[in-house]
Amino acid sequence: MSIPDGDLQYITSLEEISWGATLVAVTLAMHGVGMVGTLAVSNRLKLVFAAHRSFIRGIAVIILASWMIILVHLIEVFVWAGFFLWCGAMPTASRSYYFALMDYTTLGCEFNLPLRWRLLEGMIAIGGLMTFAWSTGVLFTMAQDFQDQELQLVKRRRQKRAQQPAPPPVHGSGEIPG
Repeated sequence: MSIPDGDLQYITSLEEISWGATLVAVTLAMHGVGMVGTLAVSNRLKLVFAAHRSFIRGIAVIILASWMIILVHLIEVFVWAGFFLWCGAMPTASRSYYFALMDYTTLGCEFNLPLRWRLLEGMIAIGGLMTFAWSTGVLFTMAQDFQDQELQLVKRRRQKRAQQPAPPPVHGSGEIPG
């Protein structure tokens, strides 16, 4: 396998590592704020809905939390895209955002960063993987709580039915009185 001549000139720089580490740290800090905010809003809605709990309201809270998490991720991608635009690695804001989103989600795309910033392509994926794992944990916790509450409601309904006395037999229903 031959190595293209341009790749022979690439040397990872301390500047590139520093910017990548900083951007990952900023992404994680933003994500922390976003996840705490998402949980706070979700918990507030659960309290508001507590008096009139329903399956639909419980699902609505999870859907709203999902939308908030998506918004947090999209805002985090703006930070990376802004850096790529600022440092001249991408020619337009639109291409910069598209590239950042594709690499953040680890899909990749047809565009690449200039050789000088090539390491950041992997570092944005690292940041994306960590924040998606965090988001998954938040959603898992919320979904588990919702499912536990729903199963408790089902259990209480069954217990309530089991405790109700059987209705007396109706005479003339074909049953022979004892």
